[in-house]
Amino acid sequence: MQTLLINIKELLQVRETTVDKVSGAEMAVLPTLKNAFLLLENDTIAAFGLMRECPKIDADVTIDAKGKMVLPTWCDSHTHIVYAGNREQEFVDRINGLSYEEIANRGGGILNSAQKLNETSEADIYNQSKKRLEEVISQGTGAVEIKSGYGLTVEGELKMLRVIRKLAADYPITIKATFLGAHAFPLAYKENHSGYMDLIINEMLPKIAEENLADYIDAFLETGYFSVTETERIMEAGKKYGLRSKIHVNQFTAINGIAACVKHQALSVDHLEIVTDDDIEALKGSETMPVALPSCSYFISIPYTPARKMLNAGLPLALASDFNPGTTPSGNMNFVVATACIKMKMTPEEAINAATINGAYAMGINKTHGSITVGKKANVIITKPLNSYYELPYAFGSNHIEQVILNGTIVK
Repeated sequence: MQTLLINIKELLQVRETTVDKVSGAEMAVLPTLKNAFLLLENDTIAAFGLMRECPKIDADVTIDAKGKMVLPTWCDSHTHIVYAGNREQEFVDRINGLSYEEIANRGGGILNSAQKLNETSEADIYNQSKKRLEEVISQGTGAVEIKSGYGLTVEGELKMLRVIRKLAADYPITIKATFLGAHAFPLAYKENHSGYMDLIINEMLPKIAEENLADYIDAFLETGYFSVTETERIMEAGKKYGLRSKIHVNQFTAINGIAACVKHQALSVDHLEIVTDDDIEALKGSETMPVALPSCSYFISIPYTPARKMLNAGLPLALASDFNPGTTPSGNMNFVVATACIKMKMTPEEAINAATINGAYAMGINKTHGSITVGKKANVIITKPLNSYYELPYAFGSNHIEQVILNGTIVK
């Protein structure tokens, strides 16, 4: 099966050879080709170049992309798409002046979602979650990481991870699963943190490994949640089962968590609304990808990740949606990219790099996703006619996507 895209106004994120990630000043460079073609063969990118070099190909499908942009699908490396119900009442509570911490202290937040999830059947959770997954696919996401963490019981966490596995089997999008049993301490363990840690490490992890349900392990490293010491114990336990860590950190406070994550070779550190000079020094030269979640900052009115400070220090940065019922009930990566430009002062080039190649790195799939490179997955977005790719973040409320192709097939 060959699909040929011709007369592409501008083909974005073109890389002759794959790069692992882009950092610092490199992020301001987005390689493109104007008046280009792109050949997809089965589920793989087979060739690309300028139209004047386009070979005569009798493709099964030919798409005239005149006036349109073509770019790799978004790689969303941090989501909580699998959940039950919603937390719309907490949305109103925040409007009325309650903080995240106040809502959590009265039984809301993560514990609210955990109660709903444990009361909901696996089939119902799947049916709710697949609608969200279909929505983000239509919005141009071609790879997504999905976390557990709303079970907080052995069966609840297993149930979530089984739903994630079923979604991965049923849909063409690439899915990575992350075990987030260390999301919050359940009420039954509020005064017995070590008991819940033992439950995660001695009961949850072995069963998850036995069923091969997770690719990564995560913890909410934050004041009032999991301490640095507790998170290090989680990271060490994950390593024993081949699960590299991707950690929530520095959302509200900086407690030297980033240095601990770097020490344990975490693949990513996510949120980073608060970033100190020491945190930046810890990240320099490391293999750990910082991940910003700007639509979370937008929705609950907390600071935005200091992107300019981090990029000026030579760091890489990825963007992700944080799609979840409490603090970011949206997985729209187009809005994430626009918000990064508008509120974090990232250039369109930096934001697109952050949401494609660096997002792929943050979920361990940069060899196969995140750029227009021969041999990578045939996952692309075809926009509607645009003046330039600057219009993607500029006209932030418009749907600029005309077609999405995953694994070489147009998504209907």
